[in-house]
Amino acid sequence: MSSELKNVHTLTGTVVSDKMEKTVAVRVDRMVAHPLYGKYIRRSTKVLAHDENNEAKVGDVVVVAACRPVSAKKVWKLDRILERSR
Repeated sequence: MSSELKNVHTLTGTVVSDKMEKTVAVRVDRMVAHPLYGKYIRRSTKVLAHDENNEAKVGDVVVVAACRPVSAKKVWKLDRILERSR
């Protein structure tokens, strides 16, 4: 399931929900500069990722990779778990 060989778009984020079957919700944070003041602000996006084995849990830091659409809202798949939550 690793994507080292291909040039695949990946994102790193935190699992915020694992209540669905074979799906996790991942919050991806990014820092953007305020248009007027220049101060950096944290913005987040929530994406749904396909987790075939239901192995990711809430709080885990994961890498998701772009894939073909699995459903209407799922276009990401779980690539690997970087850090487990306690």
